[in-house]
Amino acid sequence: MTLEAITAKSLHPLRHGFFTRRGGASSGIFAGLNCGTGSTDQSEMVRINRARVAEAMGVATDNLVTVHQVHSAEVVHVTTPLNGSRPRADGMVTATPGIAVGVLTADCQPVLFADAAAGVVGAAHAGWRGALSGILEETVEAMIRLGARREAIRAVIGPTISQRAYEVGPEFLDAFLEEDPDYARFFAGGAEDRLQFDLPGFGVDRLRRAGIEAEWTRHCTYHDPERFFSYRRATHAQEADYGRMISAIRV
Repeated sequence: MTLEAITAKSLHPLRHGFFTRRGGASSGIFAGLNCGTGSTDQSEMVRINRARVAEAMGVATDNLVTVHQVHSAEVVHVTTPLNGSRPRADGMVTATPGIAVGVLTADCQPVLFADAAAGVVGAAHAGWRGALSGILEETVEAMIRLGARREAIRAVIGPTISQRAYEVGPEFLDAFLEEDPDYARFFAGGAEDRLQFDLPGFGVDRLRRAGIEAEWTRHCTYHDPERFFSYRRATHAQEADYGRMISAIRV
């Protein structure tokens, strides 16, 4: 099956894609394009899947670069293949042709950045903790250090969990209100003491406050099992593990 990649006009003409789970070699609960080396999927299947993505991106397999994601605000500047090393970070930037930077997600926000004129791109993994800690802003600042202009950077949030699927407790809300009481607007009332958190809305807001033109593709990972992996859906189904999708961009 052919790979499926969601793209955004605002990131053109740079090659990029928010890859869905379609078109991969994995089977069972990982069926499709599981690119998560941290999953319990067969390592050979993950290798095949990542090679297919690299081919779709027009780069060598080793030039499709990912990191060890830790829900941080750490960003790395990538100039060469990492040759097996995986720095602990959640953002990457590059201005090197032939290098594709990618992030793995299964409900968290995959965010791709581009200043096409400057030839600078970035990718960030932004769960609630990373977004609250500043990973989006740090990725922007790292791009600017490479020559990007803030007013020219475009950011797109790919498939992520939507507000209607993201139920949280009151202690979750407290963490946001300690940062800024205005963040209450990203929460809606749920059953009993539960709340519904708008993760992509929060991400778009943080980016726009940083002076970046931003959008969400409006795809919910939880509610579309045919196209997307979802950590929360797998947890609710009491599955042993879950696949990870990859989103990548290159100069």
